Order: sequence, then structure tokens, then C-alpha cells
Amino acid sequence: MKLYTVIYLALFAMATVQVLIEFTGLAYWVGVAAILTLSLLKAALVAGYYQHLWFEPPAVSVVVLVGLVAALALTFAAAYSIM
Repeated sequence: MKLYTVIYLALFAMATVQVLIEFTGLAYWVGVAAILTLSLLKAALVAGYYQHLWFEPPAVSVVVLVGLVAALALTFAAAYSIM
């Protein structure tokens, strides 16, 4: 239970930092890069611990990674078609 509490607090802190970045007045692309980096870290923590991917065989992680790459490819393709 202690590990999940620490992870929850880390996720909460990163979400708070993401909100605070909006008010810092950083350059647009610097803010976007910081928010995306924090989002990737949060996604890794959620997938690794709450979805137990770090404790599963590597084949399960590969299946999830392939699905993630496919979803990203479809998202970028849709964004490109809108432009």
C-alpha cells in the first residue's frame, strides 16, 4: 500500500506542476515540451505500477507497446488530414 501511495503522490505532484507551467510565462514550445514530458512520465508510472506491466512477461509489454504505437500513428494521421 505504501508504494501505491508514493506513486499517487508523485502523479499528483506532476499534475500540479503541469498546471503551474501554464502560469509561468514560458515560451510556448518550452511549455508544451515540459507538459508532454511530464505526461509521458505519468503514463509510464500508471502503466508500470497500476497496470502491473513492469511485473509481467516482456511479451505482454510488447503487445501494449504495439497498441500504443498504432494509436499514436492513427492520431497523427488524423491530425495531418485535418491540417
